[in-house]
Amino acid sequence: MIVVGGENLIDYVQSGTEHGLPVYTAIPGGSCYNCALAAARQGQPVAYATPISNDTLGDLLANRLLADGVTLTQPRETAPTSLAVVSVVASIPSYQFYRQGTAERLVNLDSIRNSAPEQTKIFHIGSLALIDGADAQAWEDYFMQCGDLGILTSLDPNARPIVVQDRAPYVDRLMRMIKAADILKLSDEDLEYLLPDTDIDAAFAEICDIATAGIIVLTRGSQGARVFHNGALFDVPSAVANPLVDTVGAGDTFMGTLLAEINQLDVTTAADLRRLDQQRVGAIISKAAIAAAKNCENAGCNPPYLHDLQ
Repeated sequence: MIVVGGENLIDYVQSGTEHGLPVYTAIPGGSCYNCALAAARQGQPVAYATPISNDTLGDLLANRLLADGVTLTQPRETAPTSLAVVSVVASIPSYQFYRQGTAERLVNLDSIRNSAPEQTKIFHIGSLALIDGADAQAWEDYFMQCGDLGILTSLDPNARPIVVQDRAPYVDRLMRMIKAADILKLSDEDLEYLLPDTDIDAAFAEICDIATAGIIVLTRGSQGARVFHNGALFDVPSAVANPLVDTVGAGDTFMGTLLAEINQLDVTTAADLRRLDQQRVGAIISKAAIAAAKNCENAGCNPPYLHDLQ
């Protein structure tokens, strides 16, 4: 089973104006939330280990996961749902996040450990959940304990600099987790944030030198993915979205599909992942790229189902 932790929220995205006032559309989201949805739509057993509010917006979030078979392992909370507001002025988007005192942040190490099903094979975390606070520390602590529990760890930093108030401890946390992860995905934007004075190729090489992951993937948008596996570096081309509507959730869909594919393999450690045939790994990354492109053919994050990829 794949267990996903991390934020769930409602994106209020400006979709137009009416009578001189902005009009917003409420969209369920959050990087980790989207990743759980994508993996479940690939027919794999998925549990979501972050609390969801029992307010009206929380119902929207919970029902979408439940409709695709995701198990909710944390109790619903009375605290409100986190919000992200995306406004557009002169075609330029601006972002505001509201996460203080919200339901998705009400976790501690015990609640995470107690909510993880016994059949957990992969634990995935990343994005806003790791920025700061006691909840970020709890997610890191559980992540670091997974090896002793026989659980593969998966990390997608998906850095959001606009939300970060204190960069140094956040980057320190990500680098500790990067070194410990069994499955690691980064974007070119992540590398620019983590290693700002280093070009992308050199930054990726630096990450590969310090990481012990069995599979390390760098996504580069239309340039495709670069993969480091068992000492070898190779590229996998991107897939083409036709039509291209938007790229919201593409990286999350890529990550969820990658986890869904790995969950079907007879692997339990990073060493097992390194022993996979390179052709097999390339095929997995290619499928993740196709899923990401399929997602981009719809508005917002709307990951494809397994039958859409066959």
